[in-house]
Amino acid sequence: MADNDFDRIKKQVRQFVVERDWDQFHSPKNLSMALIVEAAEMVEHFQWLTEEESCKLSPEKLAEVELELADIQIYLISLAHKLQLDLVAAVDKKLVRNAQKYPADEVRGSSKKYNEYKNRS
Repeated sequence: MADNDFDRIKKQVRQFVVERDWDQFHSPKNLSMALIVEAAEMVEHFQWLTEEESCKLSPEKLAEVELELADIQIYLISLAHKLQLDLVAAVDKKLVRNAQKYPADEVRGSSKKYNEYKNRS
């Protein structure tokens, strides 16, 4: 997604909230809780599936997951706005940190946590 797409989406989310006077309900606590609820609804689509089944969702199920991901993104954008955080900058910063914790040449193909590698803490 290009920066201008993300900016457009942020503005659309903000306008949607303002038009409905919902900002009064959008405390960080409430937005965090709503975000987790939507994430749980997304996870529910994968519950009890095998690894293989989870990679081959029907078009109908995939459309439902897509909507849940959109809900998650909307609440994430709203929470970042409420806390005056720049999500793009936060992702950039986190990717730099993750690259330090998980050097590609050292961790390629492994799912271990960063502190499980030799000579790491």
